[in-house]
Amino acid sequence: MRFRHPDGTTVHLAYCTNVHAAEQLDGVLRQLTEYAEPVRRRLHRDRLGIGLWLARDAARTLTDDPAAIRRLRSGLDRAGLEVVTLNGFPYQGFGDEHVKYRVYRPDWTDDARLDHTTDLARLLAALLPDDVTEGSVSTLPLAWHTGFDAEARHRALTRLHTLAARLDALEELTGRSIRVGLEPEPGCTVETTADAIEALTGEDGPPAHRIGVCVDTCHLATAFEDPAKSLAALAEAGLTIVKSQLSAALHAEHPEQPEVRAALAEFAEPRFLHQTRARTPDGTLRATDDLDRALAPGALPTTGPWRSHFHVPLHAPLAPPLTATTPVLDETLTHLVGGPTPLTRHLEVETYTWQALPPALRPTTRAQLADGLAAELSTARDLLTGLGLKELP
Repeated sequence: MRFRHPDGTTVHLAYCTNVHAAEQLDGVLRQLTEYAEPVRRRLHRDRLGIGLWLARDAARTLTDDPAAIRRLRSGLDRAGLEVVTLNGFPYQGFGDEHVKYRVYRPDWTDDARLDHTTDLARLLAALLPDDVTEGSVSTLPLAWHTGFDAEARHRALTRLHTLAARLDALEELTGRSIRVGLEPEPGCTVETTADAIEALTGEDGPPAHRIGVCVDTCHLATAFEDPAKSLAALAEAGLTIVKSQLSAALHAEHPEQPEVRAALAEFAEPRFLHQTRARTPDGTLRATDDLDRALAPGALPTTGPWRSHFHVPLHAPLAPPLTATTPVLDETLTHLVGGPTPLTRHLEVETYTWQALPPALRPTTRAQLADGLAAELSTARDLLTGLGLKELP
């Protein structure tokens, strides 16, 4: 979906296909007709943007075979879909029954991460619509924090420098500019926007014109960051917001209450990691790696609210006593695109946890999932038009 900002800039809105669990190219192609095209039809659109997730095997197939790229482009065209952004965070196995910490491997200390991201950039340059010259790729925020020392940091940043040089060469070759954004996430070595600024603007930081930040509003909320201050700090540091993922986290205002803890326990599940943060009255944060650990007696203080990294659907309020951090999403989006010029041109709804929701909220058919994805995009569309953007054909 495309929108015209009042300053004339085109802003793209997509939904991320990491909600679908295909690892091979044939599965990716099936997703286009089984999910993405039905979502487009529900929104009564001739064209719909998707934030494509290409697992390592699918990316290799496309990289090794130019005919496969043509096949994917043809599939996108037939389904009325376009791609301006890729989600390069999960490497493989994101649809497995047990993902947890594995999503952070390989990290940026490993050449496999560099090579995969390079492949994604090259593929995106080939997949961009004919009238678009700028693409974005979101990626792992360096690494999970455990064992990440100064030497590992140097190796990771060195690889980002290599990536930036490859992106420069790609633009010279294709005329298309691909930028990569580190996506701060709780528990990672780059957890907050302040961490991103420190990593990317130091003496060994990569060139800012190629490597920027992907602002995920669920992650921002989970870390109890203030959107206005965080985005202002990125701007002051000269960092580009390559893209923003529109998402919401779980919020529990009164975690000391048994009924609240029981409601949170419904979201503790075995597939994904749900980092949880507690804010104390003095403003400090306490952390656990997962929601089930947070619910263990005494694991976190209960004198202030909790937030958990669980991407909940954007369009439907949660049942009390839990709420979603949609106010953080709304405020962030206002600062991103509600000003005189947009701070980013790529927006992506990223609720990948539909099949991890409590059973009462979980879609049981393809049609129900398509309904939910379309409803989320409709909500995002209303937010954008409410900020003065005009939906384009």
